[in-house]
Amino acid sequence: MSDIKFSVSMCVYGGDNPEWFKTAVESVLNQTVKASEIVLVVDGPVPEILDNVIKKYEAMPVFNVVRFAENQGHGNARRAGLKAASNELVALMDADDICVPERFEKQLEIFENDPDVDIVGGNISEFIGTPENIVAKREVPSSDTDIKEYMKKRCPMNQMTVLFKKSSVEKVGGYLDWYCDEDYYLWIRMAIANMTFANMADTLVYVRVGEQMYQRRGGRKYFKSEAKLQKYMREHGIIGFGTYTVNVTKRFIVQILLPNKIRGWVFKKFAREKV
Repeated sequence: MSDIKFSVSMCVYGGDNPEWFKTAVESVLNQTVKASEIVLVVDGPVPEILDNVIKKYEAMPVFNVVRFAENQGHGNARRAGLKAASNELVALMDADDICVPERFEKQLEIFENDPDVDIVGGNISEFIGTPENIVAKREVPSSDTDIKEYMKKRCPMNQMTVLFKKSSVEKVGGYLDWYCDEDYYLWIRMAIANMTFANMADTLVYVRVGEQMYQRRGGRKYFKSEAKLQKYMREHGIIGFGTYTVNVTKRFIVQILLPNKIRGWVFKKFAREKV
């Protein structure tokens, strides 16, 4: 398994915390199975303190750093990272999360045992402050059938955990910009193309969240993006009119009608596992 080459694609922008970014990168470097390449997309100008951390890693041979003079947005940055990756297998990682040490070893084993799989993800544990202070878990279905069924209602993959075949993602157009939902949009297109999904039952990444994170999952722009995605699924036969109506209605209530504090409570109560 150590002979399997793969890339890790990360994006960092000016608003990222330098210490959190360093912790995230170190969790990628200190894996039981090492990546042969780490593509780092610097999405626009960054403060000097963050740039100093980036330059430290940029000097390491394993890093391939892509810099943009202006911020391109998350979807476009992900697209650039994928394009720059030189290996067929590409793992995604966020700039403020923490991989478990065996993450890549476990995921590569899935690809080794089942060559037909196109993408492998896993569960996440969300924390505030330190990884020991876990406030919620997001568990996703494991099998291809269950993932595609779950997709009809909610995003079925935790983006920061996925490892996929570059050719499979490129076959459906790669990452395309879609406000706050570029990942969900990609998984939908992969499902339409009959790609094979898998999720591990293990927590693969510890995800840093803030006190207000759950409350911010709303607003008209956010709702319009989600409603448009539901329409896309309906138009492509993934969901019918009934499911479409229920999905949009639920999102309208939670994302538009509910006050922030109540929205945060609803999100944690119904969209996350208790810890």
